[in-house]
Amino acid sequence: MEALEGMTPREIVAELDRYIIGQGKAKRAVAIALRNRTRRLRLSEDVRDEIAPKNILMIGPTGVGKTEIARRLAKLCGAPFLKVEATKYTEVGYVGRDVESMIRDLMAVGYGMVKTEMQANLKDEAERRAEEQLLDLLLPGLRKAPGSSDTGDSPAIKLPVGVQGSGTEGDHTREKFRAMLREGKLEDRTVEITVQKGGMPSFEVFAGSSNLEDLEMSVANITNLITGGKSKRRSATVREAREILIAEQLDRIVDHETVAAEAKNRVEQSGIVFIDEIDKIAGKSDRGGGQDVSREGVQRDILPIIEGSAVNTKWGVVDTTHILFIAAGAFNVSKPSDLIPELQGRFPLRVELESLSEDDFRRILTEPKNALIRQYSELLSTEGVTLDFSEDAIRRMSFLAAEVNSRMENIGARRLHTIMETLLEEVSFEANELSGQTIRVSVDYVDEKLKGVVQDQDLSRYIL
Repeated sequence: MEALEGMTPREIVAELDRYIIGQGKAKRAVAIALRNRTRRLRLSEDVRDEIAPKNILMIGPTGVGKTEIARRLAKLCGAPFLKVEATKYTEVGYVGRDVESMIRDLMAVGYGMVKTEMQANLKDEAERRAEEQLLDLLLPGLRKAPGSSDTGDSPAIKLPVGVQGSGTEGDHTREKFRAMLREGKLEDRTVEITVQKGGMPSFEVFAGSSNLEDLEMSVANITNLITGGKSKRRSATVREAREILIAEQLDRIVDHETVAAEAKNRVEQSGIVFIDEIDKIAGKSDRGGGQDVSREGVQRDILPIIEGSAVNTKWGVVDTTHILFIAAGAFNVSKPSDLIPELQGRFPLRVELESLSEDDFRRILTEPKNALIRQYSELLSTEGVTLDFSEDAIRRMSFLAAEVNSRMENIGARRLHTIMETLLEEVSFEANELSGQTIRVSVDYVDEKLKGVVQDQDLSRYIL
């Protein structure tokens, strides 16, 4: 949580504002929830255990920023973060993954995060060891290391193995090669190394899942466990071998038990799960059988995870009591009240995201760090084409986006992608022939390229 430790809710909102236009209520709710995570960790242990996270349910039409908020949170917070789709889970007996897999995936994220941090502190030691291994591979006759072998390109200094180059010509030769190695003079030299295939076998065998991919992975893990994995010899340049050897050394010298313990603590105390498309599993049970049975089954399976339960992972048992869950859905067909009452109660904070207006579209085109106009300008600049958008043209595009959304299905900011593609289709196709030119996008240009929309108002013919 170091990344968020010093950030106030106002600063969190300001960071989100760099990428997401509007939706102040949702940003404030998320910022407060994240800040409360750091506040809770400062309390004494007896008080800390009594404070449960206030899960958030975000409601709003598609394309207004729900998923984008989750995406930016993942980059912003230093805590284990996982985004999942509710539709990928199902009740046992139906095709899909079991809901506990979201916690196992979150634990995998946390483990990878902690492992990367610890390996960063051990990088110097790993590089030193990898350098010694490379010298053993380059000078096989001077000292033999496990996995090294003579190659045609390697200068074989035939000295007794026990000499180790100490006080001999071998020592001088080794240091000479070390200097050449550090100066980059041997980067293209070929050596032969032993590469391990596959990592540590997973003991997470079937875990109640009927998903074919999970079953295949489980069978592969069992096979690796029985055979002990395989290794193979391959030729590689010194440049490639260094990266492989450093990775192997980092994996070898890091304390995996310490990594697992720290990752488990982070997941339990500050982990965040974003469940998208939760409205797709909402349905009334009085509609009969079929999909509605499965949807309600998914809700009942998710419920104990959110309430707090123990989930078995290959890194240990994870308690989900204090994991923060943020759910989101458009709810254009179903309603939040269609969720089972118990699940509704586990999301006490409801935030409704607003539909985007014409002014919002204008700001989306120009203001965010990843603004659409900037994206297209950068893309075409690689072909030597410069795009010059007038303010009136931007307003015209914003008006058309709002108009189409009001007449047809409201797909939010995604409408702008379609408009931009239609507007710049010809320029994008002929960009290599327009190199060095400046394309001025004016109101007349917009009207010309989208004249069918302007004249006929038959919007469905021209815009998705």
